[in-house]
Amino acid sequence: MTDTTLLLGAVAYDPKVVAIWDGFQEYFAKRGLPFDYILYTNYERQVEAHFAGQIHVAWNSPLAWLQSERIAAALGRTAQAICMRDTDRDLTSVVIARDDKTVSTLADLKGRRVAVGAKDSPQATLIPLYYLSQQGVEPHRDCKVVEFDVLSGKHGDHIGGERDAVRALLRGDCDAACIIDGNHLLFVQEGTLPSGATRAIGQTPPYDHCNFTILDGAPSGLIAQFQDLLLGMSYADPQVRRLLDLEGLKRWLPGRTEGYELLSQAVDKFGYLDSFVTSVVARCS
Repeated sequence: MTDTTLLLGAVAYDPKVVAIWDGFQEYFAKRGLPFDYILYTNYERQVEAHFAGQIHVAWNSPLAWLQSERIAAALGRTAQAICMRDTDRDLTSVVIARDDKTVSTLADLKGRRVAVGAKDSPQATLIPLYYLSQQGVEPHRDCKVVEFDVLSGKHGDHIGGERDAVRALLRGDCDAACIIDGNHLLFVQEGTLPSGATRAIGQTPPYDHCNFTILDGAPSGLIAQFQDLLLGMSYADPQVRRLLDLEGLKRWLPGRTEGYELLSQAVDKFGYLDSFVTSVVARCS
């Protein structure tokens, strides 16, 4: 890998990902930034590639950010979140139940079945299950967790697992479902959740989602140009608006990391990252 072209890694969670990064490649090229990208089938492969020096910057899920941060710390290196979407900040997940009064509070979930998304989804599994434990309902002990593990390795960036979870709730196969708040609204709008059929019985504290991650040693000039171009994109520009709409934002913001603390606590409780972090550190040492 040379330092004459900025090379980004992203995960192909949906066919639109190609259109997104082709569009950004054209946008950057017109403004003098040599840019290319590599798509990975899963975040673990992308994180490994980043530490192997195959990419300069990674478009990471929150879980992939934690993986990168912890691997870097163990290797005596540093990871930095340089940019994120406005829509990546202050998100929440909700626990929903059917509006039939069978389940009215989180405490009512004891002895019942709770549907979640993919096992590696921060927003539909890890964070809401940690939230339940903090509210006195211990997953796997006080309630049965039913995973809808669609496309594992993509960290829940698709929404198939969440959609399957709410369908199981509506069928009566489960007594509650955990989904990100934005998808709750989407599922109502698209008719997956009939209006008035469900209601939220719990909501997690806020957390952050994706970011562009770099490691120490990344080409500083290219990174600075990349960050400046992102932060300078205006939704008022029709050509820019198309790209931003595809990626689901109105503007790019500087990266921050305090919004990952809730997920960090969740993975520590469940021991979720331990084996992966240890294996990558061993290979890189």
